[in-house]
Amino acid sequence: SAPHAHSTFHSMIGLLMTSLFVVQLRKPLVEKLRRERINSSIEQLKSLLGPEFLKQQPESKLEKADILEMTVCFLTKLQQQNQQQRRQLNCLKSTMACFDDNLNKAEISLSSTVQSTTDEDPDCKALWRPW
Repeated sequence: SAPHAHSTFHSMIGLLMTSLFVVQLRKPLVEKLRRERINSSIEQLKSLLGPEFLKQQPESKLEKADILEMTVCFLTKLQQQNQQQRRQLNCLKSTMACFDDNLNKAEISLSSTVQSTTDEDPDCKALWRPW
């Protein structure tokens, strides 16, 4: 049984070394693909926000860190604008609700005034015609 154990040990060592070799070969490839994804995304950001970048640094070549920082700055400004617009919209909605409420009250008041006037005004009563 000892020779069999020895050959199993060698085949396990061989398998382990092959696996280690594959991992060592695969690691740079995985890292290369990761860097390509990062670079591609940064280029997409640069093209999406191109006009914004040109306004701030028209002639200089932008580094990846510059693109990321400018993107964060742009998105922060955009988020602040959205919050301000939401506040203005909410203010407008509450003003319109108040206006509608006042309009309804005025309509009810006018309606009751017209009703009471027509009930009490002798000129508005049906004429008595004996014929």
